[in-house]
Amino acid sequence: MNKWRSFGLGFVILIVSLTALAQEQGVVKPQLLVSKILQGMPKGDKQEVRVLAASFKPGDKTLFHTHRFPVTVYILEGAFTLEIEGSEPDTFKAGQVMVMPAQVRMTGYNRSSTEPLRVVIFYVSDPNTPFLDPIH
Repeated sequence: MNKWRSFGLGFVILIVSLTALAQEQGVVKPQLLVSKILQGMPKGDKQEVRVLAASFKPGDKTLFHTHRFPVTVYILEGAFTLEIEGSEPDTFKAGQVMVMPAQVRMTGYNRSSTEPLRVVIFYVSDPNTPFLDPIH
């Protein structure tokens, strides 16, 4: 019986050691950047996931528009100023994330006169839904 107990203890020590070694040798743990409870997500049987990239030259802006579903934007470079109708402008810098609500009138800017702005845009929608709806 002692032989099996020693084997079991050795096996447990081996597993714990391998787990610790794996964590030390580059096992990546994702870092949460943003978590938000949302309304307005698609409810159909199928959804379409889109990931877009956008580059703004100094002074560029988006159309005045709405989104049918929430949109998440990660700022890669520069600073993005979001103006939502009825709210004060909010600026997000490289490494920050913003979540834009659905059905809200908005526009966005690169207010810099010298620096470019690059963003990655993520959203989930009903299939074939336009990314935005311009407001005229």
